[in-house]
Parts: sequence; C-alpha cells; structure tokens
Amino acid sequence: MTTLTERERELVAIGAAMASNCIPCMEHHIPAAKKAGLSDAEIVEAVNLADKVRQVPARKVLEVATAILGGTGAGQDAGQPASCAETMRSACCG
Repeated sequence: MTTLTERERELVAIGAAMASNCIPCMEHHIPAAKKAGLSDAEIVEAVNLADKVRQVPARKVLEVATAILGGTGAGQDAGQPASCAETMRSACCG
C-alpha cells in the first residue's frame, strides 16, 4: 500500500477545507501546503477545483428551494452548467 505524500495530503486537506467552508483549516493548510513544496499556482488550482465541485450541490439546493417556493428553476442562472461534469467539461471533477 502506498501512502500520500505530504504535498498530496495538503491538497486533499485544502479540498476538504473548501468543502466544509472552514476558514481556520484554510489558514492552516495553505501555509502547510507551501511548506510541503506546493507552488501558489498549484494551490490556486486546487482551491478553484474544490470551489467548482462544491458549487454544484449548492446550486442544486437553491434549485430545490426555488421549486418548493413555486419557482420554475430560477435558482440556476441561464447558461450555467447543471452538473460537475458539465462544469469541468470532462468526467466529474477531473
């Protein structure tokens, strides 16, 4: 069994911190990621990908709330992708 490198562990932690909206986690893991050798560009890419992934369920919850209130899907902006796969234009999240 292989284990994750420190760089990989910090990327996972950053994704989890984004998903849980944890500011203290981000304050800890971004510097830890830099210490593990990740560049600012790599960290930005991880943050942006995590944000794209978390936006999908948030958008779906908004659609459900709008539908319950009698709307017709007004929770989704016109032209905005409906799924992670559409957001990434490939297989889900990568």
